[in-house]
Amino acid sequence: MEFNPGPILKKINCPDDLKKISKDQLHQVCDELRQYIIDVVSVHGGHFAASLGVVELSVALHYVYNTPYDQLVWDVGHQAYGHKILTGRRDVFSTNRKYNGLSGFPKRSESEYDTFGVGHSSTSISAALGMAMAAKYRGENRKSVAIIGDGSMTAGMAFEAMNHAGVADSDVLIILNDNCMSIDPNVGALKEYLTDISTSPTYNKVRDEIWNLMGKLPVGKNFTRDMASKLEASMKGVISKSSNLFEALKLRYFGPIDGHNISKLVDTLKDLKEMPGPKILHIVTVKGKGYALAEKDQTKWHAPGLFDKVTGEILKKKVDVPHPPRYQDVFGHTLVELAETNNKIMGVTPAMPSGSSLKFMMEKMPDRAFDVGICEQHAVTVSAGMASQGLRVFCNIYSSFMQRAYDQVVHDVAIQKLPVVLCLDRAGLVGEDGPTHHGCYDIAYMRCIPNIVVSAPMNEKELRNLMYTAQLDTNAYPFVIRYPRGEGVMTEWRTPFEELPIGKGRKLKDGKDIAILSIGHPGNFAQAAIRELRTQGIDPAHYDLRFVKPIDEDLLHEAFSNYSKIVTVEDGTVVGGFGSAILEFMNANGYKADISILGIPDRLVEHGTPKELHRECAYDAQGIADTVRLMMKDTVTVSSNILVE
Repeated sequence: MEFNPGPILKKINCPDDLKKISKDQLHQVCDELRQYIIDVVSVHGGHFAASLGVVELSVALHYVYNTPYDQLVWDVGHQAYGHKILTGRRDVFSTNRKYNGLSGFPKRSESEYDTFGVGHSSTSISAALGMAMAAKYRGENRKSVAIIGDGSMTAGMAFEAMNHAGVADSDVLIILNDNCMSIDPNVGALKEYLTDISTSPTYNKVRDEIWNLMGKLPVGKNFTRDMASKLEASMKGVISKSSNLFEALKLRYFGPIDGHNISKLVDTLKDLKEMPGPKILHIVTVKGKGYALAEKDQTKWHAPGLFDKVTGEILKKKVDVPHPPRYQDVFGHTLVELAETNNKIMGVTPAMPSGSSLKFMMEKMPDRAFDVGICEQHAVTVSAGMASQGLRVFCNIYSSFMQRAYDQVVHDVAIQKLPVVLCLDRAGLVGEDGPTHHGCYDIAYMRCIPNIVVSAPMNEKELRNLMYTAQLDTNAYPFVIRYPRGEGVMTEWRTPFEELPIGKGRKLKDGKDIAILSIGHPGNFAQAAIRELRTQGIDPAHYDLRFVKPIDEDLLHEAFSNYSKIVTVEDGTVVGGFGSAILEFMNANGYKADISILGIPDRLVEHGTPKELHRECAYDAQGIADTVRLMMKDTVTVSSNILVE
């Protein structure tokens, strides 16, 4: 399907083309850009509301600044679609987030306009400050701009960067895009503080008058910009406390201004571009601006999938049979079920109540489930604090985001042997979000920590039972449960709870030729591969280990005693992961076997659907079957196309 940009937008192939347009026409550019995003995302999917909210800002930045020489750093990158379209990627934008297509986030290898890779939040100020410091060192008149949302501003890293920026004497502009949202509504004192700023009419009126006066006064006359700045500061103290937080960090604060007023944005950015030193511009925007349904339900329309742009109907695949639930929904409903019988259970998530499905507990038990904002480190340690008082805390963090809290897992949880339950959602290859979001490394980085249990369920029943086991008083250890994004395999998943012996796996199938050892959801791929292989005269055994740490040594002794050929399967890195644990066991116990380790290879895996990526990494059902055939040197040389995911 071809998409037709508006008459002005179709002429913009780079920011230099944008600069040729008169300021009066920028309103039309914004309208055409917003419509183009709606047209493409409605058909091809992707993040939606965030980019609509910064259309005017995207246009204004490329209109005022000399990009890519001047460097823009978009925090997270959910909102960078307009930026991509304006910087030479309009005609291939329909490949966004598709296999071998454009990345859903800014990516340095994709475009010189993407100055920094930003898949995780709250990094933009640090990166832009580093760029500004480099420019100062080299004597370059290069401008650095960080665009950060109020949700991302809650993270400690953003405050660390602002604390440094205030004394670094570097020319950096921080644009605070304030829309009261991250993916879910923002929480915390900072949200209330920014609301106070943006709703203080007296302060805003006086600030506008002072700033207008400053812009009209010639420098060097009796009333200088410096004097105006002092007057401005004194008025702040009299009228409002609103800018004290930022200015206490020695950042000159400007705003708030309407982030959808393109003329005001252009004028303000031109003024700030000529002003040296660290400064912050506070703009107020509406996430989903220009698409009424997205404005009304910003969480739902953060990344809605495919939809009818006219009616707003979100298009879902029609199925003739019931579909299994998503693992995260099984987690959310099971946690409520457990909490109803165990009053020690609490829930914590860093800004992902909808994505993790902790929202179910937050709705039913608001005094026992907490969204702490985009603060993964804090999420782990506040969970540890509650656990030190005898509570059973389920701390739900995406696997990739847990990397940001690794020190807290070691120092605050494991060393103190506090039984926090760390639920790692989106473990393995997550799909279209790509390498910044893949949960590749948690098996490897968790299993090397003492005093910790590391587990992975093969299906929904196993997830429920692992959660049940983790919250029992008989468990005295930190307990990691990792599970993938998306659907499981069981339509009837509300099974009775069963305590699982920690560190014990299970044999799922006997066999005589070769053993397949799996951990987690890929065990289902192994099951499909075994069905195919048995039709070809190859008889594999299958062991689901359940736990990477402690690992079931009795089961491994059985496997190595009976099979000289073994395949391990995991949806984590093959370096230091589950397969490595099997090799360590083999070496420690003097066994000899031919072992193939399947999993995520030692390279960055780009974006695509999970099915495409499992195939690429060769640990889907077909990849497992191919590996077994190769190890068995079977006469069957052409593999079947096994359509099981």
